[in-house]
Amino acid sequence: MKAALVLETGKVLMGESFGATGEAFGEVVFNTGMTGYQEVLTDPSYAGQMVCMTYPLIGNYGINRIDDQSEKAQVQGFIVKEAARNPSHWQMEKNLSRTLAQGGVVGIKGIDTRALTRMIREHGVLRGVITTEVEHLSELIPRVKEWLVPADVVATVSTSEIYTLPATQTEKCSFHVVIMDFGIKRNILHAMQECGFRLTVVPHTTSVEQILELQPDGVFLSNGPGDPKSVQVGIETIQGLMGQRPIFGICLGHQLLSLALGGDTYKMKFGHRGGNQPVQDLRSKRVTITSQNHGYAISEESLEQTPLYITHRNLNDQSVEGVKHRELPVFSVQYHPEAGPGPSESLYLFEEFADLMQKWRAQHAT
Repeated sequence: MKAALVLETGKVLMGESFGATGEAFGEVVFNTGMTGYQEVLTDPSYAGQMVCMTYPLIGNYGINRIDDQSEKAQVQGFIVKEAARNPSHWQMEKNLSRTLAQGGVVGIKGIDTRALTRMIREHGVLRGVITTEVEHLSELIPRVKEWLVPADVVATVSTSEIYTLPATQTEKCSFHVVIMDFGIKRNILHAMQECGFRLTVVPHTTSVEQILELQPDGVFLSNGPGDPKSVQVGIETIQGLMGQRPIFGICLGHQLLSLALGGDTYKMKFGHRGGNQPVQDLRSKRVTITSQNHGYAISEESLEQTPLYITHRNLNDQSVEGVKHRELPVFSVQYHPEAGPGPSESLYLFEEFADLMQKWRAQHAT
């Protein structure tokens, strides 16, 4: 079956349908990962977006339940050059096309994904629609231009109920961490459990008082989708938590932390999405290759009026990748320390968080 990708610029890319049929609107972004397409599909940070994979062959090792990062596919649409017809892997349970169909995700294959990536790099993130109804495509262009990005995507991916997870490495010094869920991935939870953290995951609307009643050793601000400025309730909660407990934020949580302390954020031209972003720790000069998925970043100039200072930079574009409070046990990074997919060189950040909680516990022991 034929399918088309119609962009707000008026450009139409023809291909073949795979997955669900119909039409889907969203922001068209690109991911540079050579592997990890399943994690991309199920990462809540991609809610509301249509992802173009720059690597030409996708789906070659199939899909399994182990690598899902949430309960369902989160992307609005999926764009690939070639979808593997005969995937092979000992853990495989189904193929990519079946997964998309079951998840209601409209996919398109057979288009020049690298040409599309160049368009996004030139124009910035583009609104688009994937459709299997290809008779009157010109009529879709004004609809694409009128389509608006949902204002509060976090509300659609955050947990609705509080739940707990035990530490899996009990021989390590155990800490109780409350996680503000703005769209957290399962791999992040697993990595923290392996660090000896006992976890309580709470909705993004949870109040300061409710969090402190749980008596955590620290608070973790998770990744998530959308414009950080739309998560006003989270910003206010973070403000109320300052000085109450050690805080560690990543991705969207990193941006919310800076907004809570008087900083500002901006929408990037095409963002960072993939597992190959070089980041330097300005304190140690150590460079790590990181996994990232974000379309917004912290404005460096805005930090001058805050108690935060820059700890990490992206070596591709010099954007802010990490900040730390000058006095309080509070820090954050723009990337995903646990990878999933990608390298795991940044797991040391969870150890830094543990050190802060250990010092806090010692200072406030009764």
